[in-house]
Amino acid sequence: MKKLKWGMIGGGEGSQIGPAHRLGAGLDGYFSFEAGALDANPEAGRAYAQRLGIAADRAYGDWREMLEGERNRDDRIDLVTVATPNATHFEITKAFLEAGFHVLCEKPMTMTVEEGEEIVRISRATDRICAVNYGYSGYSLVRHMRAMVARGDLGDIRMVMAEFSHGHHANAADMDNPRVRWRYDPAQAGVSAQFADCGIHALHMASFVLGQEVTTLSSDFVATIEGRTLEDDAMVNLRFDGGAAGRLWTSSIAVGRMHGLTLQVFGSKGGVRWAQEQPNQLIWTPVAGRNQIIERGEAGLSPEADRASRVTMGHAEGMPLAFANIYNDLAEAINAEKEGRAMDPAANLFPKAEDGLRSMAAVHAAVDSSKKQGAWVDARPPMFR
Repeated sequence: MKKLKWGMIGGGEGSQIGPAHRLGAGLDGYFSFEAGALDANPEAGRAYAQRLGIAADRAYGDWREMLEGERNRDDRIDLVTVATPNATHFEITKAFLEAGFHVLCEKPMTMTVEEGEEIVRISRATDRICAVNYGYSGYSLVRHMRAMVARGDLGDIRMVMAEFSHGHHANAADMDNPRVRWRYDPAQAGVSAQFADCGIHALHMASFVLGQEVTTLSSDFVATIEGRTLEDDAMVNLRFDGGAAGRLWTSSIAVGRMHGLTLQVFGSKGGVRWAQEQPNQLIWTPVAGRNQIIERGEAGLSPEADRASRVTMGHAEGMPLAFANIYNDLAEAINAEKEGRAMDPAANLFPKAEDGLRSMAAVHAAVDSSKKQGAWVDARPPMFR
């Protein structure tokens, strides 16, 4: 594939997510890092961008300066990644889409359902890609799980169990730690804390693997530490449009859990289990059979899994390589569009604006359900009902 030009907004020095994006975008050589507005402090952002090798005239002070600087260049960027605070995602993504740029936006794509629907409409009207970084869907064996479900290995899907729970916010003494406090402040985090932060990763993965979308849900949110307005633990029951039922637990007070993203799918012919902390193994159990370990990189896996695997079996592949698979999918999609050809179907797995919209609709539905003592509510965005 032809090398593409890439830019980034946010993800500056000291950022948690910035390095993962830079590693992912550069890993396979499909993107060159050409432009950036990396910090809320303009001078710090310009200096850091230049230390990373960006030319001085493309090391921007903020996203508006970057948009104006890139808009009319003959060598303008092909893709921009938005990795800024959540409340800014909508404005930046909208502006770059309308200017004709492809966008990869960190989750959540927007803060409201109405904003999400607008992004979907703009992406469709401009024929520009708006991808959302549900990066865990880039793992090779997650894609193999999806292939197993699609080809009928599990039979009729009965139940999915999704979890994303950790204990990193369990210490009440951290209440005034600014890195923690903002996550439970409605003015900064929106209507939901833990479910909107981690739960939607588990929700997206369940839908991605099943090939089914959530229609209704029932939720129970709790704030277990005094002084928190938003939830730090949530249990959500799900119903999917393909007939499956689901259970989703997400928590930030689960002491002893480090990362905690796991997915289990149970069908009429068997079940599979995958955990992000052991991402190179998938446990497959046929009905009336024994547990079997499927290893990433072994022979006979699906084309989707093979395409997403780089190093030989037994060697670890982790989160930056999962992110790299999202970037590789985007490179294939952008190059296919430039060349006027059909894209590789195995690459058309990256999360799209519609996925970001469905996630935000589910967040607001779960908040509504919890306020109504767990009443079942419609989880679909209005434009998809």
